Amino acid sequence: MTQYLMAVHHSPDAPPPPPEEMQKAFRQVDKYNEELKTAGAWVFGGGLHSPEIATVVRVEDGEAIVTDGPFAETKEQLGGFWIIEAQDLDAALAWATKASAACMGPVEVRPFQDD
Repeated sequence: MTQYLMAVHHSPDAPPPPPEEMQKAFRQVDKYNEELKTAGAWVFGGGLHSPEIATVVRVEDGEAIVTDGPFAETKEQLGGFWIIEAQDLDAALAWATKASAACMGPVEVRPFQDD
């Protein structure tokens, strides 16, 4: 089985959804997570805090440089992710379709590199 990263993207500039819509998404994602676990596809998953609280570490000339803020200035940021095991890309895309419906946002699918 291959492991895939399914990344949820959102725009930090977009207004937050109403509380009832967020609660609906939370319930749907909880149900989806249980489905992944029951199917044996779950490896790990989680939501992330806002990119504004990110810390970036770079090593330049052997010295660590630590800065505040997200690594990239983009319109969309990573909001959460799942790591799943799936037979192939088609199976991973089927899980991603369910994930996108559950979290009500786009989900990017990428396989991990082979060892």
